[in-house]
Amino acid sequence: MTDVTEKTPPASPADAAFRPHSSHWGVFSARWQGDELEVRPHPDDPDPNQIIDNFPGALRHRARVAQPMVRRGWLEGKRGPDARRGRDEFVPMSWKDALDLLGAELARVRDNYGPGAVFGGSYGWSSAGRFHHAQSQVHRFLNVAMGGYVKSVNSYSSGAATVVVPHIIGDYEDLTKRNVSWEQIAEHSDVVLAFGGMALKNSMVAGGGTSKHVERGAMARAAERGCQFVHVSPLRGDLPDEARSQWISNIPGTDVALMLALVYTLVVEGLHDRAFLDRFTVGWPVFERYVLGETDGQPKDAAWAAAISGVAADTIVALARKLHGRRALIVVSHSLQRAEHGEQPVWMGAVLAAALGQIGLPGGGYAYALGAIAYYGRRYNSVPTPTLSQARNGVTEFIPVARIADMLLNPGGTYRYNGKTKTYPDIKLVYWAGGNPFHHHQDINRLRKAFAQVDTLVVHELGWTATARHADFVLPATMTLEREDIGANANDPLLVPMQQIAPPYGEARDDYAIFSDLAERLGKREEFTEGRNVRQWLEHLYEPTRKGLAERGLAAPSFDEFWKGDGLIMPQHPDDGGQLRRFRDDPENAKLPTPSGKLEIFSETIAGFGEADCPGHPAWLERVQVPAPSAPLILVANQPATRLHSQLDFGGHSAASKHRGREVACMNPIDAAARGISDGDIIRLFNERGACLAGVRVTDDIRQGVIQLATGAWYDPADPQEEASLCVHGNPNVLTRDVGTSSLAQGCTGQLTTAEVERFTGNLPPIQAYDPPVTAKRGS
Repeated sequence: MTDVTEKTPPASPADAAFRPHSSHWGVFSARWQGDELEVRPHPDDPDPNQIIDNFPGALRHRARVAQPMVRRGWLEGKRGPDARRGRDEFVPMSWKDALDLLGAELARVRDNYGPGAVFGGSYGWSSAGRFHHAQSQVHRFLNVAMGGYVKSVNSYSSGAATVVVPHIIGDYEDLTKRNVSWEQIAEHSDVVLAFGGMALKNSMVAGGGTSKHVERGAMARAAERGCQFVHVSPLRGDLPDEARSQWISNIPGTDVALMLALVYTLVVEGLHDRAFLDRFTVGWPVFERYVLGETDGQPKDAAWAAAISGVAADTIVALARKLHGRRALIVVSHSLQRAEHGEQPVWMGAVLAAALGQIGLPGGGYAYALGAIAYYGRRYNSVPTPTLSQARNGVTEFIPVARIADMLLNPGGTYRYNGKTKTYPDIKLVYWAGGNPFHHHQDINRLRKAFAQVDTLVVHELGWTATARHADFVLPATMTLEREDIGANANDPLLVPMQQIAPPYGEARDDYAIFSDLAERLGKREEFTEGRNVRQWLEHLYEPTRKGLAERGLAAPSFDEFWKGDGLIMPQHPDDGGQLRRFRDDPENAKLPTPSGKLEIFSETIAGFGEADCPGHPAWLERVQVPAPSAPLILVANQPATRLHSQLDFGGHSAASKHRGREVACMNPIDAAARGISDGDIIRLFNERGACLAGVRVTDDIRQGVIQLATGAWYDPADPQEEASLCVHGNPNVLTRDVGTSSLAQGCTGQLTTAEVERFTGNLPPIQAYDPPVTAKRGS
C-alpha cells in the first residue's frame, strides 16, 4: 500500500533555516525553531502583504482542530434535519473510527440516493499550493469515489459579472487577466475613473500566491507622470494615497445612474465616438434612445443622476468632459456587482468605455475588476501551471454558488438562471473542505436553518469555524505550513517549492491522506491515489511545466533541482492587450466571442430571456432595499484588510486590528453624533434579519448615511441555543440579504444592505469564537 503521508521531516531547531513557502497573500520564507515561527516576505516584493504576519500566532492557536470529532446527535442516530447542528456537543474519536463511520455514511448515500444527492462545497481559497488545493482534492475524491456530485458555479466575488460578460464582451478571463495591465496604466493612461475604487487590500491577494505586489507602485508612477485618478465610492480609502485621486462620494448602489448621466452628457455635447460605436458595437441606437429619454420619457441627464447618486450635477458634467479626448480607462470593481441588479454596473461600464472609443487601446478602455485581486492587470505565464486533475464528474446538475441556502431549503423548487428554468436538487450529504460558508454567505440565521436540513454535513478544517461547529464530522486538516506543495499562479512568474516548515498540529492530516483512506473504504483507493505519495504527485504535477520550458529551449531544471531551490522564474506572454486589442486592430478577423462578434450594448439574447430584472441593455433599475425609518443607514460589508476573507481571523495581524476583541466599523461623524456615539464605543448594528456588535471608528472618510463593517470576523452567537442570537464578534452577514442579483446571474448581493445602529451600553459579552466546542464521551 502506498504511504500517501510520506514527507520530508521538518528541520530540527539546530539546523532550522528559512525555507521557501507561499500563500494567497504573497510568497515568503519561514522557519520553525522550538515552538516559534518566523516569517519573512519575499526579498524582491516591493510592497509585501502584512497578512503573512497572521501565521506565527495562528500555527498553534487554541482555535485549531486537534482530533477527529463527530457530533453527538449524529452518533445517537439523529440523521436528517436536526436543529441541534451548531448547538450540539462533539465526541472525540480516533481516525479509524471516524473514517469507518464516514465511509459507511458515504456508501449509504451513494447507494441509496446516488451522487446527485451529494453537494461538493468547498467554495473558498484554502491553500496556495496546487496539489493540496482543498477544493480540487474534495472534488477529485467525490468524482472518483462517489461517481460525482452537485457542484456550484461562479463565485461570491463576481457571480453577476461572470454570467453577463460572455453575452456582451466575450471571455471573462481574457477581460480580467489579459486586457489592461498595471504597466500600461503607469505608461499610458491619462484618466482612470474607478467606480468602487481599487483598494490595495483587495489586490494584495491572489489565488496561488504573488511574488511582487506592484499595484501601489504602478499607481504612484502613473500619478507622477500626470495621470488623474478619480474614484467613485462612499469610502475615501478605496484608492491609495499614492494615486493622488479625486474622491467623488456617491450613495452606494447608484453608480449606474451616474454612468448613464456621463454618457448622456457625452452624447448631447457631441463628445462620444460615433465611429467606434458604429464599427465595434451593436445596439447603440436602442440604448441611445433610452439614455435620451425617448423610450421612457426620462432623460438620463446630470440633474436626474444627481438626485439619485448624491453627486452634484456640475460634477457629473465636468467629469464627462474630463474623459473626452484623453486616454481614459473605466474600472468597475467587483463590489458594485455584489448588490441588487449587479449585472448593470458591469454592463454599463463597458458601454461608457465604448462611448469614449477607448476600448482596446493601451491603458484605455474598460478594465472590469482591475484591482480586485492580484492576478488581474498582469502578464500571463506561457508555460503550464501545475494543476491537479479533478477527474470526471458524473453529475451535470449545479447551482450558482450563492444559492446554497435556497437549494437546501427548497429541494425540488425552481429558479431562473441565464435564460433557463432550473430545479434545485434534493441534497442528503454536504462535503466541505477548505472553505467557510459562514463567512461567504449572506443571512447567517437563514443559513443555519439550511444546514439543519441535510442528513450529514462533513467538514475538513484547521480551525473551529462556525461551519465546523455546524458539522456532523469535523476532520482536522493541516495548515499549509505543515505540508509540502508547489505554489503557482498563472499570472505570476515565480513557481515556488513550498517546503514543510512545521510538524502537523495535534492529529491533523493532509486532505489527500484523509481522502485516500476514505477512498479505500469505498473501494477506490488506487483510482484516487494513482499509486503516488505526496512527493510523487508534486513531481508529476511539475512535469508539464518542466516540459513546457524545455520545448521553448529554456532552462528546465529537474524536479529535484527545483525543489532544492528558492523558486523558478517562468516565461510570460507579452503584454499585448489580449482579445480586445486584437478586436480593435482587426474587427473582421478577430471577432469577439459574442453572438454578434462585437461589443453588445443591446443584447438580443438577454432581451430574449424576458427577465424583468435584467433587460436587454444596461438600465437604472430601482432597488428593492432602500433606507427606511427602521433601517436608515446603508451598510457596506466589504472585504477586510488584515486577513483574506475569514482565514486565520485568530492570527496576530487580524487580532491587532480589532477593538476590545471585536471587528471595527466606520461611521460618519454626523451619523455618530445623532446617535450619541463616540469614537471607540461598542455599537450594535441591527435590522430585521439579525444583530451584531462591533467597535466603531468615527471618520470623515466615509459618506454620511453609510456605515462600513468588513466581513470575516468569525460568527460568534452570544447564545448558540437561541434563534437569531446576537453575534458578539461583528460578522455583518447576520444582517445581509440572501437574494440573487437578478434572474440572469443569481449572484451574491452581500455588499450592501440597510441597518440601524445604536451605542451598546450593556455588559460586553465574551468572545468565544476561537474556543473549542464542548465535548462529550461517546454514549454519555
